[in-house]
Amino acid sequence: MTRRRHPRSATADDLLTALGRLTDRARKSAESQKARVELAEALQRSMLPSALPSAPGLRVAARYAPARNGLDIGGDWYDAFLLPDGSIGCSIGDVQGHDVEAAAFMGQVRIGLRAVATATVDPGEILSRANDLLVSVDQGLFATCSFLRYDPRTGVLESARAGHVPAVWAGSRGDCGVVEDETGVPLGVLPGEVYPVARRALSDGGAFVMVTDGVVEGPSFSVEEGLDAVATLVREAVRGGLPAGELAARVMGVAARTDHVDDAAVLVLLHDPRGEPA
Repeated sequence: MTRRRHPRSATADDLLTALGRLTDRARKSAESQKARVELAEALQRSMLPSALPSAPGLRVAARYAPARNGLDIGGDWYDAFLLPDGSIGCSIGDVQGHDVEAAAFMGQVRIGLRAVATATVDPGEILSRANDLLVSVDQGLFATCSFLRYDPRTGVLESARAGHVPAVWAGSRGDCGVVEDETGVPLGVLPGEVYPVARRALSDGGAFVMVTDGVVEGPSFSVEEGLDAVATLVREAVRGGLPAGELAARVMGVAARTDHVDDAAVLVLLHDPRGEPA
């Protein structure tokens, strides 16, 4: 009669060997993930502008904060640059998704907007052409975006939105509000989209503030609550005569109140007839 052989029981050495292999695999996976996070953040920061333009009576300032969770590093950006006619173009936006792919796509969007702006200074036309360009690339990602043009000769702001969070404004007389202009669909979704343009004057001492949803939305705040908080803060800052840089820093502080986990960006345009530094 043949005796059935039982499988050999795992010894302590076997268990330690298996545990060592699993630990080594987990370490390599963690190192790989950490490398991707570091690469994404490096890409993102390298694509943000190193300097912002200004014009007589206008100060531009910005702030960026990375995601609290490194794995959520994404594609938020801001940008400001001189347009061919001497006006100032500003963009702010948020790419769908996170990690290296979102950061790289953000760079494409930002560069695409700049490239298109060499051919036209109309914010709606800039968004429309950039949208068609991104649709043709077909990367499966999309971005919300606001584009604004400021003409220093007239003091007029022209702006258009592609599914992005509304801007906030405040005047020197204590008036403030959330800009509820008509918006189009995010960039990179559908070809042939049209983006309406809104026009308004930037009053003496007034401010126009654009943010990404990482500033105004979180587990403890809805977007509406966050925007209202920003509007109140901007009104108080304008009445107090804060410089543009300090105003941008305080707006970014709203993100701590919303308990955001996403990355966040703020872009401030402040009419400063005194010509004080940002």
